[in-house]
Amino acid sequence: MTFPAATSSGLRQPGLVQPIVAGMLAAVVGFASTFAVVLHGFSSMGATPGQAASGLTALCLAQGLLSVGLSLRRRMPIVLAWSTPGSALLASTGMPEGGFAVATGAFLVAGLLILLAGLWRPFGRAVSAIPPVLANAMLAGVLLEICLAPMRAVGVMPALALPVVLAWAVTWRFARLYAVPAAVAVAALLILLATPLPALGDVAPHLEWVLPQAEIGAAIGIGLPLFLVTMASQNVPGLAVLHSQGYRPQPGPIFAVTGAASALIAPLGAHSVNLAAITAALCAGPDAHPETGRRWVAAVSAGLTYVLLGLGTAFAAAFIAASPPLLITAVAGLALLGSLGSALMAAMANERDRLAATLTFATTASGLALFGIGAAFWGLLAGSGLMLLDRLRRS
Repeated sequence: MTFPAATSSGLRQPGLVQPIVAGMLAAVVGFASTFAVVLHGFSSMGATPGQAASGLTALCLAQGLLSVGLSLRRRMPIVLAWSTPGSALLASTGMPEGGFAVATGAFLVAGLLILLAGLWRPFGRAVSAIPPVLANAMLAGVLLEICLAPMRAVGVMPALALPVVLAWAVTWRFARLYAVPAAVAVAALLILLATPLPALGDVAPHLEWVLPQAEIGAAIGIGLPLFLVTMASQNVPGLAVLHSQGYRPQPGPIFAVTGAASALIAPLGAHSVNLAAITAALCAGPDAHPETGRRWVAAVSAGLTYVLLGLGTAFAAAFIAASPPLLITAVAGLALLGSLGSALMAAMANERDRLAATLTFATTASGLALFGIGAAFWGLLAGSGLMLLDRLRRS
């Protein structure tokens, strides 16, 4: 598919107002819906508010600039995002021994694995060979604990949590795209009534360097599951969204670029950047522009908006740090309910592999940790072992 080249006269056409607005909307919705999940994941890894803000800023800048660069180069609506399921994995795993420096070492491992998947085709094919039912079951197990938070928050602090849940439910009924941003807005309003705002002078945009520390347990228990979740739950659906709209980018170079970027921003406290799925649908579909050849403008607009949003991440992190942790986790849980439902449905779709998927889900959700390696790895290992035994029995 050949798309017309961008020209200065083309960018002045009135018809391009539509993709510019669509891109801005996609970025704002994507940021507002999941930034609390990202900050909660970093905090669970032992990051200070400053380090968490640095990680979120680095993610915004990396995904924004890469979205602009890839979309301009390929004339396709290639939108990047942070790994929301990866953030949920971090939140459910908890702080590794050695703190956030060890966690950034695991982030670096995940980025290098994504880079390897893009550069070395046999490795990419091997990753693709992981049964989707097990990958989705692992993701569902990771998400379960966080998705229980809204109900737990209602039980502990009903005056704060119940209005948030009701705002989410009512908005979901009429405008599903804005349900989570509405919950975030109500939560912010309630928190403002009881929490003083951080001083603006203390929340200027900044980046903090964290020297990554190599630790084999964290590499296997955090880095490897982060890589698998990012590939299975972000990159593959992101490609599917582009394919559904007639775009056929070569995945290898995209994975290589995002993997290299993820490795470079790991010392700034950030985990993986990857292909977007939901926000990509907003930029790649007909709502962005009737002509497929002009939808890349929406991706460029989204990327530039993410860069601007990155300037306010320190304030967001300071505000979240001063808020009741359970309420913030509840908002994150509401944002991830849809992902949990999709993962469970995909994991249980095949009757033959349903028991193996259930074992993966249960093991991952259990929080099992052996030899310093988290439950996500053991869940995938347990399900793969049971599936292999089933194949051997049938053969």
